[in-house]
Amino acid sequence: MIGCLIIHGYTGGPYEVGPLADYLRERTNWHIDVPTLPGHGRNLNLENVSYQKWIEKAEEALKQMAEHYDEIYLIGFSMGGMIASYLAAKYKVDNLVLLAPSGKFLSLKQMSLDFASVIADGMRGNLDKNKFYTHYRKKAGNVPLKANLEFLKLVKFTRKYLKKVTAPVLIAQGQLDGMVPYKTAYYLDKEITSEQKEVVFFERSRHLICLGDDKDTLNTMVYEFLTKAKAKPAS
Repeated sequence: MIGCLIIHGYTGGPYEVGPLADYLRERTNWHIDVPTLPGHGRNLNLENVSYQKWIEKAEEALKQMAEHYDEIYLIGFSMGGMIASYLAAKYKVDNLVLLAPSGKFLSLKQMSLDFASVIADGMRGNLDKNKFYTHYRKKAGNVPLKANLEFLKLVKFTRKYLKKVTAPVLIAQGQLDGMVPYKTAYYLDKEITSEQKEVVFFERSRHLICLGDDKDTLNTMVYEFLTKAKAKPAS
């Protein structure tokens, strides 16, 4: 039996990876777990949460899964991708999927384009239709500075484990990502030492890659990556 652990991103929750989790549930008999990291979810409460607590939550979920399932698949989005990489370096993992992993962050060029689109839509009276604005305005004022510093600590801590990852890995990155520069995928590809690596770019996707215009293609690609190792060779 297969257990699949999916780890969401910083200031997010399971909803960020919901379409992918549902897609896999509909097509497999895998046990799929999407835990909510401390302080995260629809109602953020990040005031007194450390990055160690985020890692510990995901690590505990992985250890519990490993007690009951023969194969373990790890999927991580954004900060969750860095946590997943750390866990894949520390434990036996059969497949690893990294979605817009935050090994590096803030594409200033794309951020400026996104903010320009907000201004333009605001002048046209279409601000509520701007996906960038409607998503991030909900988080404005709910993320304390200390939490952002903890995020930076987590990225720094997990980066050094990338070279210890040996599981087959798929890295998916949106080319319009303003949070994580698309070139981060090249950095991860270079740092991770796995013999089996695939890097895929989605030209219409921003940071929330599981919720974007390419989500259907992404879902199919992740499913095929995770299942191809199980496929029997043609006779």
